[in-house]
Amino acid sequence: MLAIQAGSRAIRLRNGTTQLQGRVEVLHNGTWGTVCGNGIDTNFAKVVCRQLDYATDNVTLRSHAYFGAGSGEIWLDDVTCQGNETVIHLCMFNQWGQHSCGHTEDVGVICSASSIRLHNGATQLEGRVEVFHNGTWGTICGYAININFAKVVCRQLGYDTDNVAVLLNAYFGAGSGQIWLEQVTCQGNETVINLCMFRPWGQHYCGHYQDVGVICSKYHLSPLRSGRIQ
Repeated sequence: MLAIQAGSRAIRLRNGTTQLQGRVEVLHNGTWGTVCGNGIDTNFAKVVCRQLDYATDNVTLRSHAYFGAGSGEIWLDDVTCQGNETVIHLCMFNQWGQHSCGHTEDVGVICSASSIRLHNGATQLEGRVEVFHNGTWGTICGYAININFAKVVCRQLGYDTDNVAVLLNAYFGAGSGQIWLEQVTCQGNETVINLCMFRPWGQHYCGHYQDVGVICSKYHLSPLRSGRIQ
């Protein structure tokens, strides 16, 4: 379960098989409650996923308590989003707690992890790490990153997590355009990079000369030149 605070509001996905999916619940006046699916469309799902720092491409809306009926408060009903809002409380909806539905109509969402790739390496197992967010590929700043980051990147790409390496200071060349992530902190067991901790998307204090790279391998890696962390 992932819960994200947004100002005085918080949101979470409950009862899904992964952290990327579940019944949508919002925190209001100190109490968690559900959202009624009346009139809701995919734009709602995009906002929920964006607020949780997941990708907004290929999101899915699930109605009629697909992830199980909640209990207690039903906080939101008749939610209308444009799809570009950063948090759910910027959408239009009835007053908090005013609804005409039951928990059998609790809405759920399935988010997708940001796409990730390794660019400019000699093989498909290595390269500058780039993530796809809001329709644009961008790089990741190597500040404070350690080997756990490489494990998550390699796992998300379907590679082994043994004998991985992190390459700092634009080892695979400096990218261009957007720098999406900075201060990425991973435990090493996350399935996708979105589940690590990091600054809000696009907020950074670094340049492309700090773009981070990764080597994924099933084999023992021989020592490389400076800039590598094992």
